[in-house]
Amino acid sequence: MPRTETRDTARQILEIIPVVMRTVAAELRSAGEMPAPAHFGLLTILGDQPRTLTELALLQGVSLPTMSNSISTLVQRGWVKRSSPAKDRRVVLIEVTPLGRATVERVGKAAEAHLSERLGTLDAASRRRLRAGLGVLRAVFADAPPAALRSSRRTSARTPASNG
Repeated sequence: MPRTETRDTARQILEIIPVVMRTVAAELRSAGEMPAPAHFGLLTILGDQPRTLTELALLQGVSLPTMSNSISTLVQRGWVKRSSPAKDRRVVLIEVTPLGRATVERVGKAAEAHLSERLGTLDAASRRRLRAGLGVLRAVFADAPPAALRSSRRTSARTPASNG
């Protein structure tokens, strides 16, 4: 793909994804289904695997204090808990609770229903093209961790653990 076409495609992706997310979030808020969008994103990330506060801050592109405040709110709501692996009590992992998983499932189903309704206005050929395009996006982005997290893991692998 020529460079200008690649940039145009990138620009289109960056334009449409926020529009889709704002539309879904507004619909969910009006239906009383939506936790704060940042909280929903955290619950989704943590649904895949427990993570440290540092990993979450890097993934979300926020400071450690900001992430700590968000996690404290999620703990208060009963959606996540902090735990330490038996092998290293200095490490604190954040993991989703059953209530948090139920919240993600409930909100996810509501979002899916909203999107399904909107996409139902497309003809079959347009839906097929859209699905094919989404498959391409998934192939490009799904397996690669964000650069900040890759960089963090490389740095921590090279840095000896402190004993203090």
